[in-house]
Parts: sequence; C-alpha cells; structure tokens
Amino acid sequence: MNQDIVAFLRYIEVEKGYSKETVKSYERDLLLFHSFLKQENISHLKKVDYSILRMYLMSLYEKKYSKKTISRVISSLRSFFKYLVRENKLDSDPCVLLSNPKLDKKLPNYVNYEELDQLMNSVDTSTPLGKRDALILEMLYSTGIRVSELVHIKLSDVSHGEIRVVGKGNKERIVYYGKMCEKKLIDYAKNGRGKLIKDPSVQFLFLNKNGKPLSVRGVELIFEQVVRKSGLKIHVTPHTFRHTYATHMLNEGADLKSVQELLGHENLSTTQVYTHVSNAHLREVYLHAHPRAKS
Repeated sequence: MNQDIVAFLRYIEVEKGYSKETVKSYERDLLLFHSFLKQENISHLKKVDYSILRMYLMSLYEKKYSKKTISRVISSLRSFFKYLVRENKLDSDPCVLLSNPKLDKKLPNYVNYEELDQLMNSVDTSTPLGKRDALILEMLYSTGIRVSELVHIKLSDVSHGEIRVVGKGNKERIVYYGKMCEKKLIDYAKNGRGKLIKDPSVQFLFLNKNGKPLSVRGVELIFEQVVRKSGLKIHVTPHTFRHTYATHMLNEGADLKSVQELLGHENLSTTQVYTHVSNAHLREVYLHAHPRAKS
C-alpha cells in the first residue's frame, strides 16, 4: 500500500509538476488514511469501498476536523484512487459517490489602510533584518503573492518593477510592484542582504540570520513579531496581506478579471469572494455620503 502512495506522489511531482508544498499536502492526507486502514485491519486497497471511505470521513468529523480540511482530504483521495484505476491497480473507483461537505461562507480577513500603515511603521529598518522584514511586508502587500511564492523568489526573478513567481501547479506568472516596494528593495539589496549572506552561491532574495533561504515558517514568525510590536489586537498572517491586496485593489477600481490573473487564481469564482468585502466597503461609502441615506 505504501508503495502505491510513493508511486502516486512521484507521479504528481514529476509528471503533473505539482509544487513540493502540494505534494507534501497529498502525502499527509494519504498517510493519515493509510494509518486509519491499518487500525481497521484493512491490508489492501482493493478492500476499500464507499462504506469504508464514509467511515473514515466520519472519524475525521468526530475528531473535529474542519469542513475545509475534510474537503481537501476528499480531493486527495479522489486523485489517488483515480490514479490507481488508470494504472490498472484497481478495477473501480470507490470515491465516485463521495460528495464534499458544504463549506461555510467566510469572508476573507484583511486589514484597513490605517492598520496597514501601523504594521509597516512598526518595523525597525536600522538593521539588515529590519530592512528585510520591511521589504517582506511591502512586497506581500504590493504584489499579493503567496508566502510560498515569496520565499522562492531568486535575484534573477526580479527586474524593473516585475517579479516572476512560480505558483500552484508549477505555473509561472508575472506580478508587479510600485515605487514604495522598489525603494525598500533597493535598500535591502544595498544595505541588508549583503550583510546576511554567507554563501555567495545562494541566489534566493530573502535570507534568514544565518544566510540561508528564509522559510515559510520564518515569514510567519516575522509577522507575529511585527503584529506584537505594532500593538494591534488583530490576527494578521502573511495570507492576510494577500487578502488585503485583493480587497484594496477592488476598492480602488481594479476589475475582477485582472485581480484574478494577478493572484494566480485558476477560477474566477475563487476571486469573487473579495467582491463581497468590496461591496461592503461601497455600502459604507454610500451610507456615509448620500444625503437620503442618512438618518
């Protein structure tokens, strides 16, 4: 059974071109399922049917897994069993009758302009690490890229207001940054990165204090420190800045299709969630400004 999982993971990484983060996500889901089967004394995947899958999903609900996580698990199982059928390792797909849980509609968390300024201004830019942190915040807000895309940016990817990033599914796209980001980028390049680097062969833009490429967890810790120092009593993560970018772009008049392309969303429906936030902002503007809307 483990050999089938290993073969599948190699297939999605090599042939499908999935990113390392995506492959790790599939691996976690499938190994968790494998543990469940061992616990139930199910020794072969041919014995897995719809009822066993339902029993597994019920166990996840009982363990208080979120609907979003369970939906992702179902997606992983579907891909895995479809692969096994295609490779003639199974005669039929037990996932055919599975349905995803109905997800609760949740508006994305974002920060307003004042909170954004407070976060940006709380970074001490007198040190190389401070210059790096200031650029990280500015670049995430200026481009809307994912934190996993940020940490993989190489020096050769940045050129004249543009950054080449590799997103989900190993897809490349170009994102743009403005003068504020350019100013912090030049400062970091001249007075920050050179003091952090230990090995000149390392070509990643963002480095940790040891001169190694910065990790996703490293960026998350930077955000925790910045929020704490800012004094704001709000929950802010690197992904909050991606939500903020999209919301502010729509508030300022950007069209939905352009924001979709800039964010690297495959489906427009993924981007449309931000229109609810933008519409809420427009309603506030209307109620504040229109003479007949005031009480």
